[in-house]
Amino acid sequence: MVILASASPRRRELLSELTKDFIVQPSCVNEKTDKLRPFAVCMDLARQKAESVAERFPDDLVLGCDTVVFFRDKIYGKPKDAEQACRYLRLLGGRNHTVYSGICLMKNGRQELAYAVSQVKLRKMSQEQIQEYVRGGSPLDKAGAYGVQDGVVESYTGEFENIMGLPLKLLAGMELWKER
Repeated sequence: MVILASASPRRRELLSELTKDFIVQPSCVNEKTDKLRPFAVCMDLARQKAESVAERFPDDLVLGCDTVVFFRDKIYGKPKDAEQACRYLRLLGGRNHTVYSGICLMKNGRQELAYAVSQVKLRKMSQEQIQEYVRGGSPLDKAGAYGVQDGVVESYTGEFENIMGLPLKLLAGMELWKER
C-alpha cells in the first residue's frame, strides 16, 4: 500500500495515474525549514511530511512531496492570503522562474529523496485578471499562487506534473517505488 502524505487534490489525481492502491493521510507539519537552496527546501519539507506519516505506517510506502517556486533568489511557497497571492502573480507575470518539487519515499526505516526542476513563464495578466483569478480561490493553496492547469502559464520546460506538484517520471524511477 502507498500512503500519500498530502491533502492536495492535485497530488491525489496525479498519483492515481501510477497506482490505484493508495490512501491519503495528510501530514501535520508546519512547513518550516532551515535550508536555503530551493532544491534542499523542497526535499526537506517532503521528508518532514513523509516522516510525520511514516511513524503510523512503518510497513507501507509513504510518499511525501513539496513544491516551491524560485525567482530572483527568493522562494515562493503558498501565499498566506489573497493579497500576497496578487503580489506573487504581479511579480511572476511575464517572467521566467523555476519550479522545484521534492519527493521523499519511506518504508521500513529506509528513505529515498529526489527532486525535479522545471522552468516556467507565466503569462502577464492585468490587475483585474489577477484579482478575478485570486477571487476564484485556486491560487491560495499553490506554490507561487498559480496552478499550471489553470491556463495562466505561457510556456514551460520540464515535466508538467512537476509544476502541478508531483513529478511522476521522477517518482516512477525511484528505487523504493520500483520495489513496492
